[in-house]
Amino acid sequence: MQELEKQYARTFQTPSGKAVLQHLRKITIERTLGPNATDNDLRWHEANRAFVHQIESMIARATNG
Repeated sequence: MQELEKQYARTFQTPSGKAVLQHLRKITIERTLGPNATDNDLRWHEANRAFVHQIESMIARATNG
């Protein structure tokens, strides 16, 4: 897994990779759903947030040891 984590870090540490990751963060982790969000909406949103968090965790493990 360490090699894959390094590949994630290399990919997302480029200027383009940083821009893409920031966009993913903006549309998932930093986004809030309104009071009319359905259960399905909440589940879909949480799955996407978890996916972006997984990417960030892999980058952090590669760069922080």
